[in-house]
Amino acid sequence: MSDLLQTVRGLAKKTDSKILMVVLDGVGGLPMTVNGETELATAKTPNLDALARESQLGQVELIGAGITPGSGPGHLSLFGYDPLHYLVGRGALSAVGIGVKLNKGDVAVRGNFATLGADRIVEDRRAGRPSDEKNAEVVARLKTAIPEIDGVPVEIYTESEHRFVVVFRAGNGGDLGANLSDVDPQTTGVQPMTATAHDAPSEKTAALVNAFVQRAEEALGDDPQVNGVLFRGYSDVPHFPSFEDAYQLNAACIASYPMYKGLASLVGMEVLDVEGEEDALDGKVQALTRHWAEYDFFFLHIKKTDSTGEDGDFAAKVKKIELFDALLPRLLALQPDVFCVVGDHSTPSKLSAHSWHPVPVLIHSEYGRKDAAVRYTEEEAARGSLGLRRGTDLMPLLMANALKLNKYGA
Repeated sequence: MSDLLQTVRGLAKKTDSKILMVVLDGVGGLPMTVNGETELATAKTPNLDALARESQLGQVELIGAGITPGSGPGHLSLFGYDPLHYLVGRGALSAVGIGVKLNKGDVAVRGNFATLGADRIVEDRRAGRPSDEKNAEVVARLKTAIPEIDGVPVEIYTESEHRFVVVFRAGNGGDLGANLSDVDPQTTGVQPMTATAHDAPSEKTAALVNAFVQRAEEALGDDPQVNGVLFRGYSDVPHFPSFEDAYQLNAACIASYPMYKGLASLVGMEVLDVEGEEDALDGKVQALTRHWAEYDFFFLHIKKTDSTGEDGDFAAKVKKIELFDALLPRLLALQPDVFCVVGDHSTPSKLSAHSWHPVPVLIHSEYGRKDAAVRYTEEEAARGSLGLRRGTDLMPLLMANALKLNKYGA
């Protein structure tokens, strides 16, 4: 357990106050033109604006200056787990999120279905974001084509849209290593990369991954859109200190995407059932309302602010922000003692990718000091009283505002 987490663990106390943390995935942005406005600043957000005028704002760096966070490290940081100390690959998060049990020596990996052109050039890293039904069809084909590789059982699972999960089972063949390079180049116009082991235990895993890629391309070669696979985020069985033990919180997760449910599950949050698709925000509010009396900490995840940024669709990201703003009064009607809005990283439409830019954070409680910020935007957050913080500072701040921390020292 890291020093800060250990310190907070020793100060945490149980109270009746409730904390609601809303993570607008990838919410931070950039202007498309010099001196233009970001997606947040462009969006019409009367409810967020009103809340900002009664809250404390600041900025959060999830890992450190100039370092672009993945979604896993970004969320770990928000939950108070130093992502430089607690490492987990995306494969394990996705696997656990869809209910797959990992055993010692197994390796899970997150996959993207992709569109490959002539000479295996990556044309679309997400294969046009196929439907979940199409995803399931492709997974079924791969299960038939690749049940095992060199005697190692291979399990393939649908996640959502272009995402899927592969688990290589160690079985009697000895433990598999997870220290190898990605196949996903995370750009288009180039070929997929070849997986390379970084240590001896991972050499067999690298061979399995490269064989899977080849056989998948052979099996999917007649599909003009979903005809390749890209891998990143290898991981074996991860272990984390309990969220409840660290913070004395009975915590619940409300999310749709398996990776985020997996991360919440790994730290010990209860993952609640949500009706409807990811874009159907009403199901998330219903789940929150239905279980409000049962928990004292809620993590509510909103994904599409990230997806639209990754697609480079500025207008669509603005619309997703505005949809959240319309939802906000229903969340505030529950009267959480501490309400927080934050992102796990920035995903500017200008870059169509995650970026290193700090994300704005808003904390509303009755114990906040006067703040100069009047909107929940990047520019206004830079004026806020919370200043520039590390992501791991957020949970102690929420705990303090909820009066859930004892004094440190005499």
